[in-house]
Amino acid sequence: MNYDLVEMFREKLDSFTISDYYGLNSPGLTCYLNSVLQVLFMTEDFREAVKRCCSKDSTTIDPQLERLFGDLQRSMAKTHDVINKLGITNVYEQRDAAEYFERILCWTSPEAAKIFKGELNHKTECLKCKDRNDSRSSFWFLPLVVEDLLCQTYSVEDGLKAFFKGKKVCGDNKMFCNRCNKKRNADFGCEITHNPEILTLLLKRFSFDYKCRCYVKLHCNVDVPQTLHIKNCKYDLYAIVNHFGNLTGGHYTAHIKSFETHVVSLQ
Repeated sequence: MNYDLVEMFREKLDSFTISDYYGLNSPGLTCYLNSVLQVLFMTEDFREAVKRCCSKDSTTIDPQLERLFGDLQRSMAKTHDVINKLGITNVYEQRDAAEYFERILCWTSPEAAKIFKGELNHKTECLKCKDRNDSRSSFWFLPLVVEDLLCQTYSVEDGLKAFFKGKKVCGDNKMFCNRCNKKRNADFGCEITHNPEILTLLLKRFSFDYKCRCYVKLHCNVDVPQTLHIKNCKYDLYAIVNHFGNLTGGHYTAHIKSFETHVVSLQ
């Protein structure tokens, strides 16, 4: 990590008000996991649900999370039990925070994890015979494609509109129509059929650069609104997980607003 990056982190830490929250003592370079665990801990409904659903003989990750959350309420806590449960053997290897957010929720008891779980309906309509197929799938987060806007600012609201905007598939991407028994041009789109209690968005900042023949990170500024309205549901922003660096190296941090004190802290 270079000197400028270290100084930037130091300035951010100095700018935050100290509150009665504790950090994580982890082996290696597991900031990707720490940032997610702190957000989950600060989500009071999830924390209480884990405590309520936990049992000693459980095959879920609930017992490890309950011990960690209990320790965090009193002092700095260690993540060794969670790391072992997740099967992380190389603690010096950089991983993706979104991947471990999803993995933790998949291993958590359904009752505790359900507040993050939503459902999408994927709609496909043949433009020839108008036959329509629907398929539903669950999601933990909605992935938003970040465009390379050079000096412009990417809008999360516009990204959400683009995600739900239908598109036409044609040419080599034609869909197979069962009624026509051949590939046809089609309209494709999706809609939320079940809104999660807490909505998580993933900004896909890594894009393949065909000139360099590698993945690069898009460093454009992002406009994140304090409030989002989706299908008659209102979502207020309370946490952001940030990644600093590039594909081969970097650091994760989390800015979190406490539901209890309404103070924003840097984790």
